[in-house]
This record gives sequence, structure tokens and C-alpha cells, in this order.
Amino acid sequence: MNQEQSDAVNQQEKSQRKKILIADDEAHILHVVTMKLSNAGYEVITAMDGEEALELCRSKKPDLLITDYQMPYLTGLELCKRLRQDERTARIPVLMLTARGFDIESHEMSEAGINDVISKPFSPREILRKVENLLENAQTVARQGLEY
Repeated sequence: MNQEQSDAVNQQEKSQRKKILIADDEAHILHVVTMKLSNAGYEVITAMDGEEALELCRSKKPDLLITDYQMPYLTGLELCKRLRQDERTARIPVLMLTARGFDIESHEMSEAGINDVISKPFSPREILRKVENLLENAQTVARQGLEY
């Protein structure tokens, strides 16, 4: 087995088929992020708007949510606030995607339970790195019995 194959196996073992929901109304973003995360061994679910993402979070209980800020029906920020109000979804870590130059105030992030932000355009490798970090942090917090 060469190094690249070994890395791929390690990546898949690391993900342990964690479930990730990606919510974005741009089909090409969904496609790129889905491909990167699926190739890394994650189970990926997608939503095209905030309401669909809210329903999927409640029914599928993903290990992580990646959501765009600007979406139809519910913005990413509104989606996160609703997730935090529901005991079933309150602890799902969130990675927010934003347009270049758009900043989310730190108090808004905190109130909505947003764990990290990444600006578009982004590198799929950067998304994967952030996903791994957020899932690792959530696992550590869960083991310690703390709130994330």
C-alpha cells in the first residue's frame, strides 16, 4: 500500500462514517463539498434551503452541519438559532459558509452556536481540515461531558 492509499484508509477510519449535513442553495457548492467529504469517508446529506436543513437535522441528527449564511426560507443564522432551541439538535457543531468580505459578529456566532466560519471561495481541503477539527473537538467535549 502506498502513502496515498494509507492516508485514505486512515482518513476513512478517522471519520467512522460520521454524518455531515451540508446546506447551501448553490448546487456547485453542494457538489464540491459532498465529493470532498464523501471521498474522505463521511456520510453526506444535503439540503437546498434552511427549512429543509432544519427538518433533516431533526430527523437525521447529523454529527456536523455545514451551512451557508444566505439561503432561502431560513438563513444560516436563523437555522442555527432554531437548532439551539431544540434539545435534539442543540449540540450539533456548525461550520458557517459566508460570502467573501462578509463578517459575522462574534456575539452573533456565540448566540447562534456557530463553531467556525469559512469564507467563499474556499479550498475543499480547507473545509475538510475544519470538519476534522470540529468533529474532534465535539468528540473531546462529549467524552468530558461538557457543553460544546
